[in-house]
Amino acid sequence: MSDRVNHPSHYNQGKYETIDVILDTVQHIPGREGFLVGNIIKYLNRWPFKNGREDLEKAKRYLGLLIDLIDEED
Repeated sequence: MSDRVNHPSHYNQGKYETIDVILDTVQHIPGREGFLVGNIIKYLNRWPFKNGREDLEKAKRYLGLLIDLIDEED
């Protein structure tokens, strides 16, 4: 039986668990930017195993928010 709380199968389909990829990627990205990048990674990693196109749309939304945030800071 899989651990659906701590290690859900849709986040464990590759060599690395999604949370580990997110934490490694965002460790040097501050605040809101890091949060948005983490969500982009999450939805891109799970789309083929959980919600399909809906997860791709969510990743797209968070990418748009990240771009808007970066534009505001410039």
